Amino acid sequence: MKKILVTGGAGFVGSHLCTRLINEGHDVICLDNYFTGDKKNILHLIGNPRFELVRHDITEPFYAEVDEIYNLACPASPVHYQYNPIKTIKTSVMGAINTLGLAKRVKAKILQASTSEVYGDPSVHPQPETYWGNVNPIGIRSCYDEGKRCAETLFMDYHNQNQVDIKIIRIFNTYGPSMNPADGRVVSNFIVQALRGEDITIFGDGLQTRSFQYVDDLVEGMIRMMNSEDGFLGPVNIGNPNEFTMLELAEAVIALTDSNSKIIHLPLPQDDPKQRQPDISLAKAKLNGWEPKVQLNEGLIKTIAYFKTIVDQEVK
Repeated sequence: MKKILVTGGAGFVGSHLCTRLINEGHDVICLDNYFTGDKKNILHLIGNPRFELVRHDITEPFYAEVDEIYNLACPASPVHYQYNPIKTIKTSVMGAINTLGLAKRVKAKILQASTSEVYGDPSVHPQPETYWGNVNPIGIRSCYDEGKRCAETLFMDYHNQNQVDIKIIRIFNTYGPSMNPADGRVVSNFIVQALRGEDITIFGDGLQTRSFQYVDDLVEGMIRMMNSEDGFLGPVNIGNPNEFTMLELAEAVIALTDSNSKIIHLPLPQDDPKQRQPDISLAKAKLNGWEPKVQLNEGLIKTIAYFKTIVDQEVK
């Protein structure tokens, strides 16, 4: 049994991670300021003697005796991270400094949840970890992109200078139950619009691509990375390499929801990546053959069932 801190633990990914860790018999401290996290995501864990919920903003130091830290705290959808860009970059940078400082003090192993957005609008396809990216440092997405890039730098510097035991993963588009219906991410947008019978909005011509990973596959990859061999720091891509256009995703959602929604096109936002696909060779080699198990249709069916309960409640 380990004592594990999960920052951003009441968020979409964090709540799934907390649940998995509790089910494995660990003690978990879930830290969240509820900017994008929600207590309802972890209600089923409250009352469990091995689960502790703490309201805290990770831009301020936090003190606890723990064995491992998963640093997930940061708004991850464009709607949320662009709402307060200064707060977003402070969360990435100051959050990294504070969690790394804690890891240094208590000699904990720490994992940074970085992102495929460090690759920007990539000129290399698919994206391997050796690719340095193509990021606009002064664009509307840079508070998130550059914040995560700086956090990776801090992790490596704390390791090299202070021998902190670090792990870095780069998360590609992830979806599943507990997503916020208003987070502006493409999967949740399309599903909610389809269930409500609204037009499905595609930005640009719809031929831009993404690779969609079900949340259970991500959590498995995170835990395997935390438990990977000493000396393997990452960064390592954790994502599903199966690539789909926005049009293909919209058509799949319409079919699975049996919706009459029409597809409409809106202008493409600034710096929106045209393609995104992970090279997961490194993850397969270093994380005991890790690769995604849940493919798009199966994952969409589970996610649609979750959102249907929310939309049905709206009708009532």
